[in-house]
Amino acid sequence: MSTEKFERGLAPGALLLCRAEPDAVAAVAPLLGERMPLLRAGEGWSVIVPEGVPWRDGGEPVDRVVTGWAAALAVGAPWPVLALWWDADRAGYTLASGFRRPVGYVWLANGTPAGEDEAMRTFAARLGLDPVLDVQSLDRLTRPEPDADRASGPAGAGARARLRGLLAVLARAGITLPAGLDPGEGAERLGATARALPGARRTETAGRHPAAGPRPPAEGPHPTAEVPRPNAAGPRPTADWTRPTAAGGRLAGWMPWTGGPGARALALAQVAVGLPLAVWGLRRHSGGWTVAGALLVGHGALGVAHGLPGRT
Repeated sequence: MSTEKFERGLAPGALLLCRAEPDAVAAVAPLLGERMPLLRAGEGWSVIVPEGVPWRDGGEPVDRVVTGWAAALAVGAPWPVLALWWDADRAGYTLASGFRRPVGYVWLANGTPAGEDEAMRTFAARLGLDPVLDVQSLDRLTRPEPDADRASGPAGAGARARLRGLLAVLARAGITLPAGLDPGEGAERLGATARALPGARRTETAGRHPAAGPRPPAEGPHPTAEVPRPNAAGPRPTADWTRPTAAGGRLAGWMPWTGGPGARALALAQVAVGLPLAVWGLRRHSGGWTVAGALLVGHGALGVAHGLPGRT
């Protein structure tokens, strides 16, 4: 989509910052249902770069989409997810952490604050930021600029400056965005930039697993394959060699394809959370929350299904 449509403001875009290593993020990213670039974003942080399909082709507001995505990832993983987003009229962030209610803040295109001060302080507390220095810096982002309405420069410059100010504070928490991933750029340009960066990979979708090089020879099992153990129902199939193993990080044992007790517990929790979330989204006519609920239900159902074979 041409950015001419957004001459009065920023082209819609977003970044999903996860407080985890890329391997751990890749393990749960199939929850989102789309393949997107994934890169390291500082010490202990990763960034997923949405390429804009839901709001470009589906007409869904960018903030609703990424808020739903952040909530889905945070429920499915033990680390917080920070969604930065912007469009022609506004910019802001949403922080999702576990089962707690997401917290966020919004600025208008000219940088005028349109959120609650308490939300910014809650944001700092959940990320473990310095309660004095960092909170003071964040508080400055909640104060109106004296000449915001008369400020010169391109449309959306005020909102972009606020996001850059936020990232300057988060740099003290370890976040360093890769070169070229600048808040305020359109999703298509961000996606193209991210794909060209060293170390970039693409997340997978549910049911699809990344290629891991040539298949193992037929005469021997793959080094990471599970040794089959017979049971009353017959031999148990070996592990799919393309599926992530423990090398994928601490979360691998909780993923649906393992079929273990941790995976089944997480799957049931996802279904239990996803159903009311989807119903609430439908009642509120919120596509983002509806999609988040549907993703959780679908991924949870997949986990339950994977846990059924081989049970005695």
